[in-house]
Amino acid sequence: MQNNKLILSTLLLNLFIAFLGIGLVIPVTPTIMNELNISGSTVGYMVSAFAFAQLILSPLAGRAVDKYGRKPMIIIGLFIFSMSELLFGLGQSVEVLFASRILGGVSAAFIMPAVTAFIADITTNETRPKALGYMSAAISTGFIIGPGIGGFLADIGTRVPFFFAAAFGLFAMVLSVFTLREPKRHYENTTIPKQKTGFRKVFSPLYFIAFMVLLISSFGLASFESLFALFVDRKFGFTAKDIALAISLGAIVGVIVQVGLFERLTRWFGEIRLIRYSLIGSTLLVLVMTYVTSYLAIILVTMVVFVGFDLMRPAVTTYLSKIAGNEQGFVGGMNSMFTSIGNILGPIIGGILFDVDLNYPFYFATVMLAIGIALTFVWREQQPTEQTFEQKSS
Repeated sequence: MQNNKLILSTLLLNLFIAFLGIGLVIPVTPTIMNELNISGSTVGYMVSAFAFAQLILSPLAGRAVDKYGRKPMIIIGLFIFSMSELLFGLGQSVEVLFASRILGGVSAAFIMPAVTAFIADITTNETRPKALGYMSAAISTGFIIGPGIGGFLADIGTRVPFFFAAAFGLFAMVLSVFTLREPKRHYENTTIPKQKTGFRKVFSPLYFIAFMVLLISSFGLASFESLFALFVDRKFGFTAKDIALAISLGAIVGVIVQVGLFERLTRWFGEIRLIRYSLIGSTLLVLVMTYVTSYLAIILVTMVVFVGFDLMRPAVTTYLSKIAGNEQGFVGGMNSMFTSIGNILGPIIGGILFDVDLNYPFYFATVMLAIGIALTFVWREQQPTEQTFEQKSS
């Protein structure tokens, strides 16, 4: 148990470092745009390139996680992440920056399913919600701290945050090499009916609704998140400081809730009802965002919306991990793939709607999230039996 705690701490530290590295570069992206005379639409395509690479590679990476092991995929993913940040720091052309973002998407496709599967291997059904809550908190904390450190490093040099992120990635990789050991795979209380093989498993009753809820909610949430800063800037005159305050407060409260309450909430409600309640709260408040006018109301609404999203994401991951049995890598890859589809299409459609009317992306997000809520009412939790499946070590 003590060894598992050390391994979990290493996994969380690796995630924190990786997402800290991603956050580091946020403050200097506009400067890089100006240096290379890159348009906003080109930046949008670069974001999509990251998500598209993650989308294409996630199913294959998920299968590889199950076939070749968790630790190798984490190490390879961290190395690719480091190289992508180094390439962006050295890049002096749009083509190089695109190559960097594609490598970044590949690294995300490798790391996330492997870490999720690793955590599932070293936890039980009872302890997994807390561990996955910690995982989500590590990601959020990296995003919170990263931009602040990146802004400080940018005073030294525009490209310094990218080199710092590359170094952090290498450090995480070396740490993983020496501290992680490939886990034994055992799954309690997860007797699973025989399902279809290959990609057809997505359409099996066991997974289909869960993946659709993930896709639809990611679609709506990506539309909201990608246009939030532009929305409050255009409609309320928010400064960069105001936007950072709103997002940071939401992220901080989200981390506190994930660490302190997520395990209890999953015990009280179960994953499906927690997902439903989180979606209901977030959907209503996304709509309310189009009506509020006072500064304090905007900050409060934003905070609660992000907390709802921060509860929904690990709840879906916990549910999928619980029913996945010996297919943790496959489920992690599909989780990443459907999230990527939402991250690609949500901002594109939201951006088109934003040009028509400032409020339309939020109406669109409300509709998509409402469809997700409707799906949770026809979602039936997999009923486990008492049998235990274990993969025996040789």
